[in-house]
Amino acid sequence: MSAAQEGTFAALRAQLQDAAAAFADGPGALEGILLGIVDDVDRAVREPLEIFPVCHHSPASALAMARRLREKQPKVVYLELCEDMAPLLTELRNCRLPVAVQAFATEVEGFPAEWSPLSVVAPITEASAEYQAIAYALDTPGVELVLVDRSSDHVYQWDARGAEPAEPSGPDTPAAEDEAALHGEAVGVEIGDLRPRFAELEEHLLRHGRVRHWSEWWHQYVELPLGDSDHDTYRQVMLLIGSLFRRLAPGDPGRVRVDEDRERYMWTRMREHLAASGTDPADCLYVCGAFHAASRVAEFGVDGADTFEIAPRTATTWQHGLIPSSHAAIEAQFGLAAGSVSIAATVWAKNVRRTRVEPFRLAGQAGAKKKARTAKSGPAAADPAVPASDRLTGFLQRPPVLDRLDEAELLGWSVEIVRAARRNGYLASTADAIAVFETSILLAGMRDRAKPTPYDFQDAAVTCIEKDAVPGRRDVRRLVEIMMGGDRVGQVGYDALPPLARDVHDRLAPLGLKLQQRGVRRALLDITSRPELEKCSDLLWMLRYLMPHGAARPIMGERRLGERPIQESWDLALGTHQRALIELGYEGVSVEQVLEQRLRRTAYGPQATTAVVLEAVEDATLHLRGRRLADELGTRALDVLATERSVDGAPEVLRRVRRLLAYYRTSEPVLPPWIESFVKTGYAHYCTLLPTAFTDEDATVRQVAAMLGFLFSMEGLALSLGCDRTQLELAVAQSHPEESAKTALLWAAQTQLGGLSRAELRARCDALLGNSMVVPAYPRYLSGFLHALEPVPALADFVVEAVSNAFARLPDPVLLPWLPTLIGTLRAGGAELAPLLIREAGRIFPARLEALDSWVPPWRVQPDPGAVRSGWRGSAGRGVPLLASHPATCDAMARLLGCDGGWEAAEPGPRGAALVHAHPGTATALGALLARP
Repeated sequence: MSAAQEGTFAALRAQLQDAAAAFADGPGALEGILLGIVDDVDRAVREPLEIFPVCHHSPASALAMARRLREKQPKVVYLELCEDMAPLLTELRNCRLPVAVQAFATEVEGFPAEWSPLSVVAPITEASAEYQAIAYALDTPGVELVLVDRSSDHVYQWDARGAEPAEPSGPDTPAAEDEAALHGEAVGVEIGDLRPRFAELEEHLLRHGRVRHWSEWWHQYVELPLGDSDHDTYRQVMLLIGSLFRRLAPGDPGRVRVDEDRERYMWTRMREHLAASGTDPADCLYVCGAFHAASRVAEFGVDGADTFEIAPRTATTWQHGLIPSSHAAIEAQFGLAAGSVSIAATVWAKNVRRTRVEPFRLAGQAGAKKKARTAKSGPAAADPAVPASDRLTGFLQRPPVLDRLDEAELLGWSVEIVRAARRNGYLASTADAIAVFETSILLAGMRDRAKPTPYDFQDAAVTCIEKDAVPGRRDVRRLVEIMMGGDRVGQVGYDALPPLARDVHDRLAPLGLKLQQRGVRRALLDITSRPELEKCSDLLWMLRYLMPHGAARPIMGERRLGERPIQESWDLALGTHQRALIELGYEGVSVEQVLEQRLRRTAYGPQATTAVVLEAVEDATLHLRGRRLADELGTRALDVLATERSVDGAPEVLRRVRRLLAYYRTSEPVLPPWIESFVKTGYAHYCTLLPTAFTDEDATVRQVAAMLGFLFSMEGLALSLGCDRTQLELAVAQSHPEESAKTALLWAAQTQLGGLSRAELRARCDALLGNSMVVPAYPRYLSGFLHALEPVPALADFVVEAVSNAFARLPDPVLLPWLPTLIGTLRAGGAELAPLLIREAGRIFPARLEALDSWVPPWRVQPDPGAVRSGWRGSAGRGVPLLASHPATCDAMARLLGCDGGWEAAEPGPRGAALVHAHPGTATALGALLARP
């Protein structure tokens, strides 16, 4: 170290040596830490390339940055921000701050698949030093802005914890969880991560500073003192704080490695740019966090070692864009106190008015009242070539500045918070305003403050107004945050949106709504009178499928296969969910393309089942309307079905195949080849699995019933395609269930196939009711019969009969304990089939109560064979004249039945009567059938 270097902070070094000897009882570790901090500051101050340390979202840093840029007018600004985000910064002028620059990747290569999607965000507010640097560089001719921090790809390469970001905890956790979702699960990148990583140090600072959290400590002891300081004092104090926190940080090897690698990366990039451009380091400004400004790596400085090799990026394709941010989202992501960013914005606006420093603002910046004047390019202003003198000693020895109490400001706050409290249901009065005013001053005095801070005022308002209850949706603490500026939410302008998002707004323009604004907008679509709105309806249904719940919510109207919309009503909140819409733009250039990619990804995923693929087929048909993708995904469903060995998805497969078949039969001239193959393959597939499913304990009754429903309902089409019914009969014959519900289901299947008559099925049920050992299990048999209505709906009358017989025959001591089990079983196992059962019961039972006494159940009515036979005799001669009077109908029926022969002359006497007399058994059975209601 040269003599000049030793002389700059010689007095401060001597004082720190004496302090270390006094407090530590002799030189040692404390002396090394204190003197090392001074060495870090001295090293950074003497660097030829000026280092400007900042703290993220600090009004003091932003004000010092604006002042320094106008004084120095650097030609190159190096900024600590991911280097791959540079192309997006010019789009900030089309946005309303705060917004965040985002790097996003859905398809990852070189990273674990479970990390997907990858997201890195860097939030930017107007009260931040980095925005001042960006605005100056972009709007000043001849100035170059160079981002030198690691790329988004390296963020995940170096820090595996990026896949699982830690959630903030403790007193700094914000309450606005809904706005915190604006950043999602993204990894945050910030300039100026200036917070103690030594928990005991932070606790010590909070306790002796008489504050509740770190944001309040920073506001009181750093933000306010540095607000009016000169450039050299500001820079040395920030370097001192950064070095202190760095040297007292716990020795986490992973965290230390990442921090040092970032510093090596940035200095390597800056030296590369200086060598390539030939720029004088004196004409440059390096903006970085104070924590990284006080660096001790060998690569530090323009004369540092070139020993760091930057690893290549992975093959992951990154998409970049701007997403809306908010004060609450920034506080949640970076562990700041609730309301601290809003208070910082208020302090920034007040400092600008007080100091008359003209901040930089991008030309045409959304939300700006007027265009800010930018600095002219040219040679740098007078900037001393020699190092700045020691300003730390004077700053550290200076007593706290006792600001005069701004009574008008505090009184205005007190009146405004009482007014806001009354609007939100609190019984506040003028006395409460006076109490808040006096309590704020009292709390500031107890905390050794001459002037109450916004945090003192917040505590006073809670104490004097909230008392013991919160009558409304917001508590007093939240009302103070809103009064201090609220949770300002940014917006990405139309020109800065990706092509997909702009296309969405263009296609929804016929609705005549301001969809870029936050909040819910009601859209009414009368498609009958305005057919052009049908395209808007199609787009809205696709957005409902792709975006989070609430972005596009239908109030009236639905979309079904084969139906066209008539009138619809929607609640749209695209402005509130702007981040989700922007991220859709990372996946494609149109909504249709993104939807097709999502459906393919779902259908071809490793966990895709037949039901999932059929759902994708239905969604493709419903939203994209074309046959190309639906046929492709249908073929995929056929392949997945052939490899499945379980019946878990059988109910969903049955429901979707029925729906698709109904749609194709009504809207297409022929069935698609894939669905014919699906029915044929499914018939053989479920016949093979049926015996195993009946005995498998993991297979539920509903799943087995769905298999039978597929086999019975698709039987006609399957047989026409070449399937053999014998396969189904053998599968049923080989099934031997042990569970009661499955046994009843098997009986129903045998009845449908003709292997079991109604009389035999009725006899088996009667035997169950007559066996006292089986009666407790009878509800499970009824559950099986209820599920049997899916494959055999014709059994609805028999199920009504079975339930009625149970209520009629069982005594109350048996029926009453048995009844809750029956109701629970029917509700849990067949709620969707209950309406069919209720309709059948309403058809069978009398409609009026007085008719119930004389009512006889139809299953107890026995037909009289003699009456049937006499009835046939009375009408025997009517058939021949009827056939003779309509010969064409008779000929058509004969050809259909394959009968040969012609008409003969009618013989005397009714031949029909003779036929009935010749076959009395057939006549009796036919009469009984016709006598049924």
